Amino acid sequence: MRAPIGHFDDALPATERRELLPPPVAAAVTAEMIHVDTDPAKADTAVFVATYGEELLRESANCVVVAGKRGQDVTLAACLVLSTTRVDVNGVVRRHLGARKASFASMDTAVGATGMEYGGITAVGLPADWPLLIDAAVADTPWVLIGSGARRGKLIVPGKVLAALPGAVVLEKLGI
Repeated sequence: MRAPIGHFDDALPATERRELLPPPVAAAVTAEMIHVDTDPAKADTAVFVATYGEELLRESANCVVVAGKRGQDVTLAACLVLSTTRVDVNGVVRRHLGARKASFASMDTAVGATGMEYGGITAVGLPADWPLLIDAAVADTPWVLIGSGARRGKLIVPGKVLAALPGAVVLEKLGI
């Protein structure tokens, strides 16, 4: 199978690669999602795009875990924005979560709560009670390269499929 974006030698439906994915991701992948094998030593953005295709700069999204706090209450959420932008944590995220303060969750919190590897956290297979905030530009992208939950490998998913994931809310200007 040929991947719809990038230059990958090894692409298959993600449902045929469940053994390469962390359990929560393996349980959540669908037939529309493609898994591509990648070298974790080439995960740095500049090296990654030089290896797998310069167009991936515009067709990739990053997923980060944030913690919104109001008093003693903490709400964890995931945010998915194009890799050419950054998450508006103190504006859009804080307001959407109804938090007084919002910040990136610690590595230990993100890894422990998702069951995924740091640097590979993805929007697929998140805890069911989490909001998944997706920038409208991601939802409008025909094919988006995202993490696979592991440092090795990526998922290529239509933006509209990401927007339909459990807990997903599409927001304008989440990525700035």
